[in-house]
Amino acid sequence: MLQISGLSKTYPNGVQALKDINLSISNGMFGLLGPNGAGKSSLMRTIATLQDADTGSIMFGDIDVFKQKQELRKVLGYLPQEFGVYPKVSAEEMLHYIARLKGIANAGERKELVKALLEQVNLYNHRSKSLGGYSGGMKQRFGIAQALIGNPKLIIVDEPTAGLDPAERLRFNNLLSEIGENIIIILSTHIVDDVSELCNDMAIISGGKVVQRGNPEHLVQGLDNRIWSKKVKKDEVAKYQAEYKMVIARLSGGLMRVYINSESDPGNGFVPEKATLEDIYFSNIS
Repeated sequence: MLQISGLSKTYPNGVQALKDINLSISNGMFGLLGPNGAGKSSLMRTIATLQDADTGSIMFGDIDVFKQKQELRKVLGYLPQEFGVYPKVSAEEMLHYIARLKGIANAGERKELVKALLEQVNLYNHRSKSLGGYSGGMKQRFGIAQALIGNPKLIIVDEPTAGLDPAERLRFNNLLSEIGENIIIILSTHIVDDVSELCNDMAIISGGKVVQRGNPEHLVQGLDNRIWSKKVKKDEVAKYQAEYKMVIARLSGGLMRVYINSESDPGNGFVPEKATLEDIYFSNIS
């Protein structure tokens, strides 16, 4: 169990990135959803012991994360939003190097581990290729391989599918699903579909605060029969935003389709829509 209590963080420039964050996270895939600048990366970096908080605490089992950083790092796998690679080094060589840094000194044990990891992330046939020649998706899968060294109990992945094409995104998400059954994986992202497809538990963070928390399916059920849409002219959007509880407006066939949240039929040409996690997301960040 990862227990985050009363976590707040203000940077020297005055930006308050985290505001009294409280979360309890158990085994499985946990989605942390929010727009860019919401505080997701600040929270991930704090959990990963890369920065301290101003107030609050984080416990992982019986490990006090702020007081026992090295103990947390022993059981942590971390894939940051952006990570560098040595472009002329092969994936196999780099994993051997990282494994040595993590204390796996026995050459035979290390060889078997690296082979197993490369097979798990479907990079074994590319093990001798320089990392500089990897595609974006291959680099992300390599990132997961290095995060898995040492059998971590907690894995943090920050915006892992941003910039991936649909096929690579699917492969990456399938990989996360496979490894996320018996450990905690925190998936920090602004891509709603990733959370909807992968996570049984989630939180939406906006402005440094947790604004929604729960099971994605249950949250969506709470909006059943409450989402309505209508096509309007672009210059009418502001009018509808003022009159209704608007969730989002999308360009559709040269017009704008506005989506609103209403407990009863609003009439006025609106038609019912099936609620999605995206509706939950935009209802909480707008």
